[in-house]
Amino acid sequence: MPDRELTVFTDGGARGNPGPAAIGFVIKDDQGKIIIEKGQYIGRATNNVAEYQAVIEALKWLKKNLSFRPARTTFFLDSKLAVNQLNGLFKVKNHGLRNLIVEVRQWEREIGGHVIYCFVRREKNKKADTLVNQSLDSRVF
Repeated sequence: MPDRELTVFTDGGARGNPGPAAIGFVIKDDQGKIIIEKGQYIGRATNNVAEYQAVIEALKWLKKNLSFRPARTTFFLDSKLAVNQLNGLFKVKNHGLRNLIVEVRQWEREIGGHVIYCFVRREKNKKADTLVNQSLDSRVF
């Protein structure tokens, strides 16, 4: 079987910072077919926490639901800060975010293969962004 690759678009957002927060992710196979799209309310959080939580939830979904280990998984996020921190280019000074990065690294090892994080402009991440907003809109505050 040839090496399988996956593409994952993630987004996280909070209304207020911190405030009510949600995540969204879209996972596509190597043919560009959507495997899953999911939005989820996560409670009160900051925008940055929500961005990381979106990556974690996508990684968890992959571990639980894939019947194969992808050779490469490419994540696209519209947060330059998160991408640069996940790629080791920026230091993580916030203790809470540091703990989330540790969790990301654990899930990366669980799914295996090479995991890449790339910045993408918000307009290229519309579906994940829509899932975040739908999850927030569906909540009664």
